[in-house]
Amino acid sequence: MAEKTALEAGTLYPPQLVKELFSKVKGKSVLAKLSKQDPVPQEGKEYFVFNLEGNAQIVGEGEQVKAGKADIKPKVVSPYEITYQTRVSEKFLTMSEEKQIDFLEKFNEGFSKKLAEAIDIAAIHGLEPKSMTDGSFRDTNSFDGLVKTNVVNYEENKIESNINAAIRALKALGEETNGIIFSTKASQDMSEIKENNVVKYPQFQFGQTPEVFAGMKSEETKNMVVTGGNAEKDHVIVGDFENSFKWGYVDSVSLEVIKYGDPDGAGRDLKAHNEVCLRAKVNVGWGILDEKAFARVKEA
Repeated sequence: MAEKTALEAGTLYPPQLVKELFSKVKGKSVLAKLSKQDPVPQEGKEYFVFNLEGNAQIVGEGEQVKAGKADIKPKVVSPYEITYQTRVSEKFLTMSEEKQIDFLEKFNEGFSKKLAEAIDIAAIHGLEPKSMTDGSFRDTNSFDGLVKTNVVNYEENKIESNINAAIRALKALGEETNGIIFSTKASQDMSEIKENNVVKYPQFQFGQTPEVFAGMKSEETKNMVVTGGNAEKDHVIVGDFENSFKWGYVDSVSLEVIKYGDPDGAGRDLKAHNEVCLRAKVNVGWGILDEKAFARVKEA
C-alpha cells in the first residue's frame, strides 16, 4: 500500500505553503514589516543585550587602563502556539492532492491575515487575540507591559509634538529610531495638520500612510487601539525595531482535519452537516529585547 502524504494523513501543512504563509504574514503584520525575522526553534532562542557604560579610553604610555561597566541581559524568544480553525465542506476530503493544495493556498490568504493580527495584538497589548483577555506574557513580552518609562500622553491636536517628544526621549538615551507605528487616529491627525493653511503632510491624506516618515520606516494599524483586558490606547510606538524587536516561527505547521463532533463549539455536528474542520497550528515567537529602545504615545 502506498504511503500517505502528510496532507492525506492530515498531520502536516504542506511545506511549500509554510514559506508562502509567513511571507504573507510579513506583508500584513506591522511589527513583522518593521523588524527582522529570525528562525525560532521549539526550545526558544536566547539573545544577549549589552549595555556598556562609560566612554572608551585613550591610554597613554604607562597609564593604567580604567574599568568600564557592562550590563548583559539575556532575553529568550520562545514560540507561542497560535491556532486557527474553520469549517469547510467534506468534499475537501475527496479532492485530489493538487486541488487540496489550491484550496489551502486560498485558505492561506485568510489564515495569514488572522495570524498577522494575532501577532500584532499580542505583542503590542499582551492580549490573547481570540478572547481579547490579558495573556500570561503581557507584563514580560508586550509593548503595553514593558514600555513604561518612555511614555508621552496623547493630545489630539498636538500629535506632531507628541511624536517629537517621544523621539527626543529616545535620542537622549542614545537609542536609534528606525521605525514608527501609527494608530488610525494618529494617522488621521497627521493628515489634518496645516501650515500657512496648507496641508503639511499630504502623504497621510485619503487613508494613506507613507512607507517612510522622517527617515523611519512607517506603518499604520487599527490594532493599536483595541478593547480588551488591560489594553492601553496606543497611538504611536517608535523606536529601534530593526535591532530590539525580533520575531520568527518554527518551520513546521500542523494541519488537523477533524471529521466528527463539534470541535469549535458552534453547536453544529460536523457529520450531520457534511462538514469537516480544518485546524491549523503554528508556533510563533517574538521578543522585545530592550524596552528602553522604544517609546509610546498613548491616551492617559
